[in-house]
Amino acid sequence: MNLSKIKEKISNFKVEVPSWGFGRSGTRFHAFHIPGEARNIYEKIDDAAFVNKITDAVSAVAIHIPWDKVEDYKALKDYAEEKGTKIGAVNPNYFQDEDYLFGSLSNSDKKIRRKAIEQTFECIEIMRQTDSKILSMWIPDGSNYPGQIDFKRSFDLLEDSLKQITKELDEDMTMLLEYKFFEPAFYSTLLCDWGTSYMLSKELGDKVKVLIDLGHHPQGTNIEYIVSILSYKGKLGGFHFNSRKYADDDLTVGSIDPYELFLIFVELNKYFDLSSENQDISLVLDQSHNVKPKIPAVVQSLNNLQITYAKSLLVDYDQLKQAQEKHDVIVAEEILKDAYEKDVRDILREVRKEKGLPENPLKYVRESQYHQSVLEKREYN
Repeated sequence: MNLSKIKEKISNFKVEVPSWGFGRSGTRFHAFHIPGEARNIYEKIDDAAFVNKITDAVSAVAIHIPWDKVEDYKALKDYAEEKGTKIGAVNPNYFQDEDYLFGSLSNSDKKIRRKAIEQTFECIEIMRQTDSKILSMWIPDGSNYPGQIDFKRSFDLLEDSLKQITKELDEDMTMLLEYKFFEPAFYSTLLCDWGTSYMLSKELGDKVKVLIDLGHHPQGTNIEYIVSILSYKGKLGGFHFNSRKYADDDLTVGSIDPYELFLIFVELNKYFDLSSENQDISLVLDQSHNVKPKIPAVVQSLNNLQITYAKSLLVDYDQLKQAQEKHDVIVAEEILKDAYEKDVRDILREVRKEKGLPENPLKYVRESQYHQSVLEKREYN
C-alpha cells in the first residue's frame, strides 16, 4: 500500500468514545475524584466533541443506561449533533440494580427477569430516539458458589429473554453480545467466552453478533485468533479497546501489550475496511481512567490506536500469505515485526497538519484553554 493511501485511511479512521470514560470511575475499592471529570451526559458530550475537534478521530459517543438517563433523548441527539458528534452504542446496565443480586435476564424470579427485559426495551426505544443502531449487551449473570444455580436452567432463561429482546429490535439494529469469563460472578458466568456468544448469536439470528473486549479473557488467550474466526464466520460485530495487566483493568489502550494490539489490527484489516464510514463493525474505547485526567487519557488512547492502525497498514499482506503458504515461519514473523517496529509518528503528524489539526494532540489538550477551564469550573459534592 502506498503512502498516500495509508494517509487517507488513517485520516478516515474513527472510533466511538465512551461517555463513562469522561465521568467518575473507579474500582470496587473506591472511585476517586479526578479533577475535570464530567458530571452528566451533556458535559461528557462536550468533552467528546472537544476531543474530536483536535483529533478528528471520534465517530460517536457510546452511552450507558441508566448512568446517562435524560428526560428528552431527541434533545440529547440534537445536542450531540450540534456539537459535531452523535450518539453511538446504547449499553444497558445489568449489574447495579438491587433486584439483580441473583441475576437479571436469567433470574429464576419471573418478575425480576421481566424487569430486565423491559429495561432493555427502554434502551431500544432510546436507540430509536437517538438514531443509534447498536445495542451493546454485557450480561454479568452467573454464580459465586457450586450448586448456586442450575447451569442449563439459567442458560435457557437467558436465551429466552434474549429471543424476546431480539424480536423488539428494528430491522436496521444490531445486538452485540459481550462475553467475560468472570466478575462480578466468580464461580460461573453464563456468557463466559466467545464460543458461548457465537453459539447464542447463531441461535438468535442475523441481528445478533459478538463483541470482543480486550480485558474479558483469561491470561494468555490468543485474541487475534478469536478476531479472525468470528470475522470469517460473519459474527464479529464490535470491539471494546482497552488494556489490561491482570484482568478487566480497563487501562489506556496500548499501555500494556501494544504488540498484541497490532496483531489484532492485522487480523481486522483482513476482513474490514476500518477507514470506511459504513464499516460493519462497532469500534469503541472502553476504559476507566482511575488515576489519569479524563480528556487527555482519551486522547492518548486515540493516539495509540492511530499509531497501531498505521503500523498494521504497513504489513505486506501478499508477502505474508506467500510466506505462510511456503511454511517460511521466520519470514512470516519478520514481515509482521518489520511493520510493527516502524516509527509512524511522522506520518500521523503529516496527516494532522494536512487536516489543520494539532500535530501533537496530547500536548495540545494538556495546554488547552478548554481543558484548563474544565479543571477549574467543574465542582463536585
